[in-house]
Amino acid sequence: MPKASRTTASEHEVVEGYEGHFEHFAGGWTVAFETYTQDADFAAAFVGLPNDECQCEHMGYVLKGRVAFRSASGGEEVFETGDAYHVGPGHTPILSAGTEVVEFSPTEELGRTMEVVTKNMVE
Repeated sequence: MPKASRTTASEHEVVEGYEGHFEHFAGGWTVAFETYTQDADFAAAFVGLPNDECQCEHMGYVLKGRVAFRSASGGEEVFETGDAYHVGPGHTPILSAGTEVVEFSPTEELGRTMEVVTKNMVE
């Protein structure tokens, strides 16, 4: 059985306010070990996707801190230390400094979403 950790993950991304470590498993799932060191509302990163929202579902666990997801209806769901979550397509994340999560996402959907996010972050 495959396994991954923050230190053994095959991909790493570090930018101001964010550190991510990713492993893509056979069967179509990606695990991300993510740390946020700055408060961040990522709404602008999803511009260009349907409804300007993330179209990938995620299942995760908040190791430390607070993560929120805003939906098209304007609602916001908050998850804090110790909470497991599932969020479907059609959301934008809001992160708090000091947050650490482990998140699982379908690899293909995540890849399509990250193409747009990466383009928006560069611009």
